[in-house]
Amino acid sequence: MYNKEDRKPLMVTRGLKKYYPVRGTTIGKNSPVTHAVDGVDFEIYEGETLGIVGESGCGKSTIGRQIVALEKPTSGHVLYQGESISEMSTRQLRKIRTQLQMVFQDSTSSLNPRKQVYDILAAPMLYHGITTGDNLDGEINRLLDLVGLPKSMKHRYPHEFSGGQRQRIGIAKALSVKPRLIVCDEPVSALDVSVQAQILNLLKQLQDEFKLTYVFIAHGLGAVRYVSSRIAIMYLGRIVEIANTQELFDDPVHPYTKALFDASPIPAPKLRGRERIVLKGEIPSSVNPPKGCRFHTRCPYAIPSCEINDPPLIPVKPGSNHMAACPVLLAERER
Repeated sequence: MYNKEDRKPLMVTRGLKKYYPVRGTTIGKNSPVTHAVDGVDFEIYEGETLGIVGESGCGKSTIGRQIVALEKPTSGHVLYQGESISEMSTRQLRKIRTQLQMVFQDSTSSLNPRKQVYDILAAPMLYHGITTGDNLDGEINRLLDLVGLPKSMKHRYPHEFSGGQRQRIGIAKALSVKPRLIVCDEPVSALDVSVQAQILNLLKQLQDEFKLTYVFIAHGLGAVRYVSSRIAIMYLGRIVEIANTQELFDDPVHPYTKALFDASPIPAPKLRGRERIVLKGEIPSSVNPPKGCRFHTRCPYAIPSCEINDPPLIPVKPGSNHMAACPVLLAERER
């Protein structure tokens, strides 16, 4: 496991927010907006895999798009190697575009159905000057070999492949421009379980070979636990807990994290027999999120102050890298 004290952050977000106008409403100063991401701070360290977990609609995929500059944040900053990519021009972004790539959940829609695999992989390499026409065929063969596909498949179209094979092509496309950081946005959620394991093992193998840094987005804890060095838990646009993977599973703090673990069939004998948290009600609207702690409407530990005070992420204990945003349970630990 990677230790973040050993290296400087490759990427940092500070006060990251992304709001979207509500469909069917006029755009104006007082128009309703969806608070997809609403004030997020975290670091990504070179060579690690940061997992981001949460319910659908919590903002995890939106964060992924901000990280690779597919969208600009409403406010806040995404700093890559100390430079704010959220403030860069299109020309400036092009210089670092090759270093930030994304593997999408839907491999069908992320690949052009009218192009053969050869052209899908060739286009980004030629556009960014990664290789020349003379070396192109050899580079495409190398990429296919890296992701476990025979070179004889390079003249087929995406619809001729299985879902797992298409995801391998998506990974090869991301690798084609020699990136340093790849956002994997639920890359295995649409695949059969046996194929999921193959893709996860491939991602780990490629990370070791090319010293890649990953952000792995998912709503399932099993896959995230397998590949991640650290995990951030998101709820309604905010990170509520972040820690090294093993520490998070051994000692979850935030009630929402505990509820996620209780809802997932995780083989953890240490957790048997403990009090289980069953969430009641639906996740609140991100258009009008609750005041104070956003989880208080579903939290069994909530007290009156939770409806007023918006808790920050703070260390579980002094000097710890394990951060949580629940002063109620943190105060109980100190007693």
